[in-house]
Amino acid sequence: MAQMQSASFGPGNQGLQVGQNYGSINTEFHLPPERPQTPPTPFAIFSRDPDFVNRGGILDQIGQRCSEPAGRVALVGLGGVGKSQLAIEYAHRIAAGQPDTWVFWVHAGTKVRVEEGFRMIADAVKLPGRNQPKANIPQLVYGWLSNERNGRWIMILDSADDRDVFYGPTSGDTYNGRPFATYIPQSRNGSVIITTRNKDLAFRLTGRHQNMIEVGPMEQADAITLLEKKLGSLPDTDVAADLVQALDLVPLAISQAAAYIQARAPRSSPEKYLAEFREGERKRSRLLEHDAGDLRRDGGASNAILTTWQISFDHIRFKRRSAADLLSLMSFFDRQGIPEWILNPSRISKGAIQAGGRKRGFRRWDSATGGDTDDSTDDDVDSGFEDDVAMLRDYCLIVADEAGDEFEMHGLVQLSTRRWLEAFGQQETFKQRCIERIAASFPTGEYENWATCRRLFAHVQVALEYRPSEDIAVKWAILLYNGGWYAWSQGRYNVAQQMLDKARKVLEKRLREDNMATLACISMLALVLLDRGLWEEAEKLFIG
Repeated sequence: MAQMQSASFGPGNQGLQVGQNYGSINTEFHLPPERPQTPPTPFAIFSRDPDFVNRGGILDQIGQRCSEPAGRVALVGLGGVGKSQLAIEYAHRIAAGQPDTWVFWVHAGTKVRVEEGFRMIADAVKLPGRNQPKANIPQLVYGWLSNERNGRWIMILDSADDRDVFYGPTSGDTYNGRPFATYIPQSRNGSVIITTRNKDLAFRLTGRHQNMIEVGPMEQADAITLLEKKLGSLPDTDVAADLVQALDLVPLAISQAAAYIQARAPRSSPEKYLAEFREGERKRSRLLEHDAGDLRRDGGASNAILTTWQISFDHIRFKRRSAADLLSLMSFFDRQGIPEWILNPSRISKGAIQAGGRKRGFRRWDSATGGDTDDSTDDDVDSGFEDDVAMLRDYCLIVADEAGDEFEMHGLVQLSTRRWLEAFGQQETFKQRCIERIAASFPTGEYENWATCRRLFAHVQVALEYRPSEDIAVKWAILLYNGGWYAWSQGRYNVAQQMLDKARKVLEKRLREDNMATLACISMLALVLLDRGLWEEAEKLFIG
């Protein structure tokens, strides 16, 4: 029989001493639990931006919503408008002013990045059980965040653009198939800040439209301040104002331009950059593809504005091809005042007539068949079109007017879309489709059509610079004839002459010189020349 004696090892310590033993002995060691460290300052985010420009009251709005129990707020806007920079600045201010508050930064672009973020939180607070092979890290983090005794915390979900990351089922058995959104607690001691390009996801994660802050381009004064911080003194404020306007007041584009100018100084300057930018679309694209890098951006993010936006286009093209096609079509119109009915195949003739145009000169056009659209399919087409528009608006790529029947987009978004199409070899396809849409909708220049002509004329001027394909050259010429007619009626003789002259050359080449359309175009051009006082040129047309 084993003989045992108890033994003490100092105050608070006890043990057993075994004399003889003929059985097994099981020993357990109870180590003291890991204690969470004090809140970091701040945890896993980027260095503070010395060139940060405070934009109105956005930081105050974030603070107000985060001060509420279980507060949630989403910064929504295009890539490059400064959402992450605002969140970084707010995190640093919280870390400086509230050192007892935990600040957690989670890159939320993919499920893998979210998993990494939750693992980093678990390591930061030293959660027991986190290193077990089948540990449910999100559940452990959820439990810790939900416990008010662990103190105040703020979680920033950066670049949360993909709905499936948060609401798609998680893979494997570890997380029990629960979506990640269910692991973000609504506890009184914590707040969540989301940066996203996706309005629909922002609403789902915050629960209220009032918790969404739309971040757009900068005010001009703020944009000039940003340029000045990047470059130092600006000798010519007028050039600086023109430059930031040319860059659509987008912070990333301004920072990118400043980096380009600095890298080439003294052979470059804001004035020289602006002159190059205005040389043409290809030169603009080359300038805006310059990527100088930025330590305050996620390692997977580009510092080139065109590349940044093309990420959104790729996502939309993958999720909903028809929405990407709609954006592609819109990129070849004038960027403002694009009527809904000229984009929707089922409404072209209806919309044109309702807008004040006579039926003559209009026909229904369908992108798939090239023929008339069956009324029985109109509802389906309308529904699909509305879903496409909703997706583009959710990603802040287009904006609707107050009535909701006209759209516009940033000039740089148009440029980026065209470059993206060029990479896919689709640029000409959508350019020709745009010409066809405008040609199918623009009426003659008669007085009763002026209301419609006025709405569409900017788009005709854009189409004037496009080179039509062989099969739609005559349609393009007829469009320019109608556009020249309207311009002449408005006393815009230079524009009218330019349109009618191009139309005449195409019609003379494609049709017989005695064709009625050709003769009408020549006569209209002669009238324009007379009104400009160019009698000899007009006489040659009348005689010839």
